[in-house]
Amino acid sequence: MDARRLPARHGVLWLLAGFALFRRHPPLTTAITFGYLLTVIVVNLIPKIGPFLLPLLLPTLTVILGNGCRAIDRRQPFDGKTLLKGISEHRAGLARLGGLHLVGSSLLVLGSSALGEPINISDGMSPEEAVALVTDLGILLVLASPLLMAFWFAPLLTAWDGVGAVKSLFFSFVASLRNWRAFLMYGVALVMVGAVVPGLILITAGLISPALLNIFSVALRMLLIFVLAPTMVASVYLSYRDVFRGPAEPDE
Repeated sequence: MDARRLPARHGVLWLLAGFALFRRHPPLTTAITFGYLLTVIVVNLIPKIGPFLLPLLLPTLTVILGNGCRAIDRRQPFDGKTLLKGISEHRAGLARLGGLHLVGSSLLVLGSSALGEPINISDGMSPEEAVALVTDLGILLVLASPLLMAFWFAPLLTAWDGVGAVKSLFFSFVASLRNWRAFLMYGVALVMVGAVVPGLILITAGLISPALLNIFSVALRMLLIFVLAPTMVASVYLSYRDVFRGPAEPDE
């Protein structure tokens, strides 16, 4: 697989293109996003086996999301056959990816547990505790980054390109590493849109009026749930298309 090396600005373009794809068909984009989130929540709540079952299912769920976004992008019929395309043909590879995801997630949990006892922030934090929390979160991000890079493109590479599980992880990691500038800008844009700008709006509204703060709090929460979440889902598909296909190439 040949991964394109993209400029940093493409990280922002993925979110903008994701929003454009969301606007093309908001009901369908929202439906597949919430179907994914509901499945994740329900599986995770299954006693004892849920947290172990979820990593096994995530590659397949990611392919379903990708199929849905690709159907919207291509204006294809939106049905069960479209959503499940590539899954039955490559179920063995996706199952291996799920197993590798479980191993990686387990190692991540073990690594994060080595950071020490979690800090209770319900009653506030001292400056020392705040510094410790930020440090722990930074270490956790460093530990999680290789896993995220390896699995970002891997399910779609397996289902759509027939790449084996281990090779898809390798190609995904290399592609993410080659495009670290774009992914850095993607993360910065996501933090700005999802946290910084809403935070500034809420602070300003709170200074004006408590009632206005409540109104903006509800409105922003709805925007984050019903607009930003589907936009993020679409951006994952668009990043794959941009890195491995190019703007003028078909997906198949």
